[in-house]
Amino acid sequence: MRALIPAVALLTLAAACGSGAEQTAQSGPVTLRMSIWTANEDHLKLFNEIAAGYTKAKVTFESIPIDSYTTTLTTQIAGGKAPDLAWILEGSAPDFVESGALAPLSSKIQNAAELAPAATRLWQKDGELYAYPFSTSPFGVFVNTDLLREAGKKVPEKGWTWQEAMDAAAAVAKKGKAGLIVGDWDYKNWTNLATLWEGWGAKAWSEDGATCGFNQQPMVEAMTFLHKSIFTDKALPGPGETVDFYSGDAAMIVTQISRASLLKDATFDWTLLPLPHGPAGEYSVIGQAGIGVIKKSPNAEPAADFLGYFTNAENSAKLAQYFPPARTSQLNVETLAKSNPLLKPEQLQAVVIDGIPNGVVKPSHKGQEELIQTARAALDPLWQPGADVKAVLDGVCAKIQPLLGS
Repeated sequence: MRALIPAVALLTLAAACGSGAEQTAQSGPVTLRMSIWTANEDHLKLFNEIAAGYTKAKVTFESIPIDSYTTTLTTQIAGGKAPDLAWILEGSAPDFVESGALAPLSSKIQNAAELAPAATRLWQKDGELYAYPFSTSPFGVFVNTDLLREAGKKVPEKGWTWQEAMDAAAAVAKKGKAGLIVGDWDYKNWTNLATLWEGWGAKAWSEDGATCGFNQQPMVEAMTFLHKSIFTDKALPGPGETVDFYSGDAAMIVTQISRASLLKDATFDWTLLPLPHGPAGEYSVIGQAGIGVIKKSPNAEPAADFLGYFTNAENSAKLAQYFPPARTSQLNVETLAKSNPLLKPEQLQAVVIDGIPNGVVKPSHKGQEELIQTARAALDPLWQPGADVKAVLDGVCAKIQPLLGS
């Protein structure tokens, strides 16, 4: 197996060396390249429409598959082939911000002071903003209300619990359809399980990032609940099972509001709810992405200028159709409803507007790529009947604790 190269090492190398400290902006019309992970046609159409209104430069968008996104991006940076701007996932934020690979942005962002503090925390260092949190999207649960009714379960309301969610999911599964899906997890991307374990107050690691939290009691209880839901209650599809909620084949999916567009032609009734409450009470989990300017780009200055345009109030409102804004002035039903016509005002209020201010961002840490892969391998024994949950989680901590201090 190929050894993982820590992203921070690549980024530090790029920040120190780049392709030469004497780089100068090219003469003539500037062409900017921005790396993104999405290849969604609707997303790209919107990005290109916004870029077409920017007259100072031509902007191209380079889509990189999500599975290899951060590795590809950091390799490009270290190899002197960096884009001018890059979409950075929340898990990689500490590596990018701490390494010095990004250019400061506070002076380039229109009304930067109105950005929600919970949205900017990952992207700041010493009071300076190094990436714009253009997508600050709380997770919610889309519910196929037809399947619940057919299974004899009432449609849940805000304030529901994880136990109620799993009971309903299990009832639907007994009728031949799938129960609950944790979107984009697929027994691999374990960071998305934060949408469940935060309900128990569990953490992958301590607030300072120094201590593993997988074998602490809240996580043990949360993972025990999840394991029972999968293998005893059959409330979730098992390992290797692929189910499409948007085709009407599952009762619920935990995901973000950008996926609402996939329900445009749905043949079933559905609703959107906040995450269920856990034993620790009400909570919200945020998936986030920032856009940064690569400091060593020969076009860093015009790239920062474009980012200021791309994220100004007008364009931020357009992007809100898929990427909930961090601007407090736009966190209202009126703004969000214009760009999210499939969602009801009360759904936008409960999931997005109420979820952002106090939301917890998915786990992130320096050296995230290695941590992700190491923890994923250590969690594999959990995804089988009869697994000893505590023993597996002890094993996760044994594997990742040395990485947390690096």
